[in-house]
Amino acid sequence: MRTHSVIYPGTFDPITNGHVDLTERAARLFDRVVVAIAYSEKKTPLFTLEKRVELCRAALSHLDNVEVVGFNNLLIDFAKSQGASCVLRGLRAVADFEYEFQLANMNRAMYPAFESIFLTPSEHLSYISSSLVREIAALNGDISPFVPDPVNRAIRERYSNE
Repeated sequence: MRTHSVIYPGTFDPITNGHVDLTERAARLFDRVVVAIAYSEKKTPLFTLEKRVELCRAALSHLDNVEVVGFNNLLIDFAKSQGASCVLRGLRAVADFEYEFQLANMNRAMYPAFESIFLTPSEHLSYISSSLVREIAALNGDISPFVPDPVNRAIRERYSNE
């Protein structure tokens, strides 16, 4: 099945410059990129799903062929509802590969037409992760080099209210 759409799923808590980089590159490869933000309460996100959607939309507003949508079901079911059979996953390090390989095979076992595409972030962004950004912010560190401006402001506001 040929696809013109790709799903880029994650919790995006928060979206980082690494996520933006992968989305920009996917937007050059596909007609339509759906950034799918997982509800994922078991991870106890810093921001609500609605706030994460809002921040992703702000960070990606410069990309005409990108949509940002929240979801709370199996990724393969979400992909089907979006008319996509392809998912984009980012690989920062070898450690990511093992989990992503297992996930890709499980998804394909449940939905044989489902394909996973892996991109690595630009080298200067490969060390950035949402969890590290949250940790630095919680300790009052400067996260501005790692996240888009709207995210930086939202995180500073979030931690100033605690």
